[in-house]
Amino acid sequence: MRLLFLAVLRRHTGNAVTAQRVRDHLEAAGHVCILKDAFDFESPSEISNFIKAENLEAAVALHLYRGGRLLQGNGIPFGIIFGGTDLNEDVNQGDKNKVMGKVLEEARFAVAFTESMKETAQRQWPHAKDKIYVQSQEINQSADNLHVFLLICGLRQVKDPLYLVDAFSEWHQEEPNIYMVIVGPEVDPVFTREVKAKVKRTPGVRLIREMAQEDLHAVMKNCFALVNSSVSEGMSAAILEAMDLEVPVLARNIPGNSAVVKHEVTGLLFSDPQEFVQLAKRLVSDPALEKTIVANGREYVRKYHSWQEERQTYRQLVRTLERSPED
Repeated sequence: MRLLFLAVLRRHTGNAVTAQRVRDHLEAAGHVCILKDAFDFESPSEISNFIKAENLEAAVALHLYRGGRLLQGNGIPFGIIFGGTDLNEDVNQGDKNKVMGKVLEEARFAVAFTESMKETAQRQWPHAKDKIYVQSQEINQSADNLHVFLLICGLRQVKDPLYLVDAFSEWHQEEPNIYMVIVGPEVDPVFTREVKAKVKRTPGVRLIREMAQEDLHAVMKNCFALVNSSVSEGMSAAILEAMDLEVPVLARNIPGNSAVVKHEVTGLLFSDPQEFVQLAKRLVSDPALEKTIVANGREYVRKYHSWQEERQTYRQLVRTLERSPED
């Protein structure tokens, strides 16, 4: 089957990595999967022309609003993968909520990364409750005294990379061997300038440009811990990757993170910058705690985020696009 896969494909972002991985699953099942950036199309009519030109038979969109709205009314069956901001932010905007509900009426299936995301979608759009499936993201990679805390995120406000900077800098001034390194693509140019200016005048904090996934994994393996300070997450691929690489995780206590990180079991959850510093200091000084959460995190990823299971899920769901809804 010839499939269109719509996603927001900013380089080295979580959505781009997820889209490329799911495409690999579908192509391994024998489908032709054309991956396109949703931002390349302004309207459903442009998508319709593309579908006809490429002789496409079905579609999948990553992000209910950004991708899904473009597939409405195009006459081919499609499925949806929730992205995170669609359920955490767009859902609170009346017009977008209404559009997303209409998209779900047409969609054959919708994939949520966690039970919490599924419950949110079912509350908002009860009519779609029977077509929402849970499939966690997969991880499949082979991937002294200085303690580097690595924060990986796109430079935009929802990822809140500056949330911990002041508290961390105060800690660095007490212990100069402690550093925070922020890595990520420049998604929002205005906010990126704010981040650069802040980091430039803040001791103990560094900013590094985006890098290829293989290089990022190498950096991750050599850091002391991974930090996630996002205001909103669907499911952070960086957290799962860190767990798989046996790197301890400290994450902001929001639903998308707490669905993956169990406090003091698979990682540490903080609610404010002061608690982050307290927990980070504890992690530095308590090798037994570090060893425990690293071992539990790796076991959790292998048990619940199997790439084989993810591949099988998407293969089965895409088969529903090959037959009529009545079958």
